[in-house]
Amino acid sequence: MVDGWEWDDTLFAGSAAYYRRGRLPYAPGLADALADALRLDGRGRLLDVGCGPGTLALELARLFGEVVGVDPDDGMIAEAGRAAAEEAPAGKARWVRARAEELPAGLGTFTVAAFGQSFHWMDRDRVATAVRAMLRPGGAVVHVSDLKGEVRGVEGLPHPAVPYAAIDELVRRYLGPVRRAGQGVLPHGTPGGEAAVFARAGFAGPRRLVVPGGQPLERDGDDVVAGVFSMSFSAPHLFGTERDGFEAELRALLRQASASGRFSERRPGTEVHLWWRDPAGP
Repeated sequence: MVDGWEWDDTLFAGSAAYYRRGRLPYAPGLADALADALRLDGRGRLLDVGCGPGTLALELARLFGEVVGVDPDDGMIAEAGRAAAEEAPAGKARWVRARAEELPAGLGTFTVAAFGQSFHWMDRDRVATAVRAMLRPGGAVVHVSDLKGEVRGVEGLPHPAVPYAAIDELVRRYLGPVRRAGQGVLPHGTPGGEAAVFARAGFAGPRRLVVPGGQPLERDGDDVVAGVFSMSFSAPHLFGTERDGFEAELRALLRQASASGRFSERRPGTEVHLWWRDPAGP
């Protein structure tokens, strides 16, 4: 957990409805890369910790016999259930409202536990230790994030780029210069150093995989607005009574940036670190 900041249940309040539409997808080929690295064959169980609306769990569902997503936000669990009804075979996905710190929560043992850009919100040492005890022999943890430091140019794409710098400035004008997070602030952002945390918990590794992105994406104004409201630091509740005014200014900014209302960007690459329960590794 971040020094001086405590989790509270407003962290993503109101964001769930925007998350599936607004967040950029993981790189294509992620599931195939994990299937190869972990020798997954459609059996076993996946635990997705901090699952949000089920994005990662459902992308990997075909690699397992069962997937279980855990998240503390009611809205995220409801969205995950709706997504699973559209994307997963009946009975394959289960969604549990709980904080990661409540694990093992009677959920049993798993082949793989995944953290999709969620680990930094948790009491990481406590959760890593609990998850290791939930993995079967030979089991692994998968830590998934966008590829850090990647430059994604927009040259040659058919529409203007999303004006991210101007959007960030607009958010700061409404919410202040210090990053908001639930009822608190994160002046120094979220923590890194996952390697040390997993090592302290007794995991072996890591093995790093990079799944390349760069594929062109087309987005419209509603997609971009959803992306803004899907973020913890610009979640809808943070704007209070000024939310409508903020959204009106945001949409005006987007109309100025693209007369057609269409935007182009490139799909981010995905970075994966694999950690094994057992000292001998895989």
